[in-house]
This record gives sequence, structure tokens and C-alpha cells, in this order.
Amino acid sequence: MKLIVGLGNPGPEYAGTRHNAGFDVVDRLARRFAPGAAPRARFAGLAVDAEVGGEKCMLLKPTTFMNLSGRAVLEAVQFFKLEPSRDLLVIVDDLALPCGSIRLRPDGSSGGHNGLTDIGLKLGSSYWARLRVGIDPPGRVRQVDYVLGRFSPDQRPLVDAALDKAALAAECWAAKGLQEAMNRFNSQPAPAAAPENTNNHKD
Repeated sequence: MKLIVGLGNPGPEYAGTRHNAGFDVVDRLARRFAPGAAPRARFAGLAVDAEVGGEKCMLLKPTTFMNLSGRAVLEAVQFFKLEPSRDLLVIVDDLALPCGSIRLRPDGSSGGHNGLTDIGLKLGSSYWARLRVGIDPPGRVRQVDYVLGRFSPDQRPLVDAALDKAALAAECWAAKGLQEAMNRFNSQPAPAAAPENTNNHKD
């Protein structure tokens, strides 16, 4: 049993925002590996059961808002008696990476990402795989406005390609393990597009 968690904020007002890149990757996985399956409320989130890369997986989107993402992850890990270092993959947006890039790591710091911080606190460990999707640095835009805003026209094609690539990386992680997925998908990032301060939303 594998657990693939995409982080984001629930509700239509946050759909398609930069901070919801994790949700977007999980949605891609659900459409491919569990077409037509209706998400069900479970573990403080919305869950879909799927077979990804030949492995039984739960695709989970916490509905607690980003800062409390660890509750959903901990509940699922405890229920299924998972080993986070082997069985858990968390997918998040990353301000430090340019749009178009993704990066897999077996552990590490939260990098200031509140969702990763809460998961680490709840699990009591940083040893679990995380797949970061680049959204570009915010530049002069206030960070909260930037991450809760939608991608600019220049960024959109880059991030769509990265979301597709991230879904393939998650499939590889489930089927072949983290090392193989890192070898295949940790490539050089694409050039960053200039962020635009458009269609931003505040908490």
C-alpha cells in the first residue's frame, strides 16, 4: 500500500492557484488510474483508491487547508500502518524552483512550506519522499498573494508540462521506487518565466 498526497487548499476559490499544484497532480493521477471514481471523504481529506504503476495506492487531498495538512497524512499513515520513508509521497508547490521543473527528494527541510512543516511535525520525522513542482519565485509580489494567485499566461504552459511530468514521476515512484524516479525525473529545470501579479487571491 502506497500513499500519494497532494497538498493544496479546498474550495473553488483556490482551484488552479499556484499553491494547489499538489492537488492538480493528484487529480491527474486519479483521472488516469481511477477514471470515473468519485472521491470520498476520508482521513480529513478526499481520497481515491487506485492502482498506480501496478501498486495499490490511495490518492489523498487533505481538506484541512494547507497549514494543517499533517492531520490527514498522519491519520492515513496510522490507519494503514505505513512506513513513511518507504510508502509516502507528498506533492507540493515550490517557490524556489522555476516553472516547468520538478524535483524529488527522500527527505529534507520544509523550505518554509507550511504544509510540509505540519506533516513533519505530525509524523515526527522528515524522512519521507516529497515531490516539488516549481512555481517561480514571487519577485516583488507579496508571497501570500503570489501563491494564492493563478499562473500567468507565460507560466501556464510550463506548469502544465511540469504537472504532467510530476504525475509520471509519482507513477514511477510507486512502481519502481524513489531512487529510480529520482534518476529519471530530477532533470535540469526549464527557464523561469517572469511572474505577473494577476488574478491574485488572499487568505
